[in-house]
Amino acid sequence: MNKNSSNIMALAPNTSNKRETVCIFGTGDFGRALGHKLIQSGYPVVYGSRSTQISNLIPKDAEVLGHAEAAQKAAIIIIAIQRQHYNFLTPLAEVLRGKVLVDISNNLKLNQYPESNAEYLSQLLPGSKVVKAFNTVSAWALQSGTLDASRQVFVCGDDVEAKQMVMNIVRALGLTPLDKGTLLAAQEIENYPLQLFPMWKFPIFLSFGLAAFFFFYCLVLDIIYTYIYEKNNFSFFIAITIPNRVFPVMALILLALVYLPGIFAAIIQLSRGTKYRRFPDWLDKWMLCRKQLGLIALAFASLHVVFTLVTPLRAFASWRTSKGIISQALNNKTEPLNHTNAWLSDSYLALGILGYFLFVLLGITSLPSVSNNVNWREFRFVQSKLGYLALILCTAHTLVYGGKWFLSPSAYKWYLPNIYILSLIVPCAVLVVKFVLIFPCVDKPLTQIRQGWERNPKYSE
Repeated sequence: MNKNSSNIMALAPNTSNKRETVCIFGTGDFGRALGHKLIQSGYPVVYGSRSTQISNLIPKDAEVLGHAEAAQKAAIIIIAIQRQHYNFLTPLAEVLRGKVLVDISNNLKLNQYPESNAEYLSQLLPGSKVVKAFNTVSAWALQSGTLDASRQVFVCGDDVEAKQMVMNIVRALGLTPLDKGTLLAAQEIENYPLQLFPMWKFPIFLSFGLAAFFFFYCLVLDIIYTYIYEKNNFSFFIAITIPNRVFPVMALILLALVYLPGIFAAIIQLSRGTKYRRFPDWLDKWMLCRKQLGLIALAFASLHVVFTLVTPLRAFASWRTSKGIISQALNNKTEPLNHTNAWLSDSYLALGILGYFLFVLLGITSLPSVSNNVNWREFRFVQSKLGYLALILCTAHTLVYGGKWFLSPSAYKWYLPNIYILSLIVPCAVLVVKFVLIFPCVDKPLTQIRQGWERNPKYSE
C-alpha cells in the first residue's frame, strides 16, 4: 500500500513549481508584449484595464478585469503606463498596500523630472513596494524574441524581498537581472534608454575630427598644390583616391590608439609603484572606449579593402595603364620587370591581407556572443597578443607601401610630409614603448605591481 501511494505521489504534478499570478496595468504595446512573454514562461496573467472587454490584441490566455479586481488577484503588479497617468492609482492605495509595484516607465528626455518615475510612484503609494525594472527592454524585442542585444535588465528597489521576486521573473523570461541597489538608482536606470551611444561619443568625434583633418590635408597636397604648380586638374580624386588614402591612415591610427592607453597605464603604475591608485579621469574614459575605437578602426580598414578592390575599375586607372602600353609601343621598347618593386608590391599586399585578417578576428571576438564563450585568458590572448601582432603587420604594410616617400624630396609638397608618414607616428611610438616594456627588467616589476606588490604601501589605504 505504501509502495503504491509513493508511486502515485511521484506521478502527481509538483504544485510548488506553479508560477504566481502577475497583474499588468496597461494594455499598450509593451504591456501586451510583456504579458505574452510571461504567459509563454508559465505565468498566469491578469490585465487591469478601464475596459474589461476582451480585445484581439490581448494575449488569448490572459484575463482582463477592472483595476481593483485585477490587483487583488496578484502580489506583483506591473505598471505599464506613463507617469502622467499615475494619478488614477491613488484611489487604489488600500488595494495596492503591500503589493509589489514594478515601474517600467521611461521619459522623453534626460532628467525630465526632479525625481525618478519610480520614486514618484513610491511617494504616491507609500504602502506599496516599488521596484524599477524592464524599462531597458523594448516591446519589439519581446515580441520578436530578438533579446540578445538587450538581455540585461536593470533592477532597483528599497525592499530586498520585492526586488528578488522581480528578479526571479526576469530570469524566468530568459533575461539577466542586474541589481543596481536602492530606488535612488532609478533615475540613472531611466536615463539609460535616452542615452545615444554613450560609449561611442568620444570615439566618433575623434574619428570624425581626424578623418576631416586628413581629408583636407590630402586635398591640399594632391589637388590644390597640383593645380597651382602643375596646372593639372585632379579634382576627381575626391571620390576614390583621397578617401582610399584617408581610410587606411585612420584604421592604423585608431588601432594604435586602442593600445596606447595601456602603455600610459603601465608607465603610470611603474612610476607610482602601485596599482591601488586611480588613473587620471581622461585615461579611465579612454580605456573604457577602446572597444569602440577598435570597431571604428575595423570599419575604416574594411572601407579601404573595398575601395582598393574597385580601383582597377576607375577611368583614371584604365587611362594610366593604356598610356603606359602606348608609350612602350611607340618607343618600341618593353619595360623589364622590376623585381624589387615586385617584391615590395607582393610584400605589402601580403602584410595587408594578414593584418586585416587579424583585424577582423579582433572585431569578432569583441562581440558579446563570442566573448561570452571564451575564458579570460583566451580573450586576453586574442585582444592583446594577436592585437599587437595586427598592429605590427598593419604598420609594416604601411612602411613597405609608403617607405619610398620618406627620403624623396618630391613627397614634401609645401614642406609638408606625406600622409603615410604622419600615419606612422602613433603606431611606431606604441610599438617602440611596448618593446621596451617587455624587457625582463621592466616587465618583472610591472607584473609584481599588477599582482599587488607596492613600492610604498601607504597608497593601499
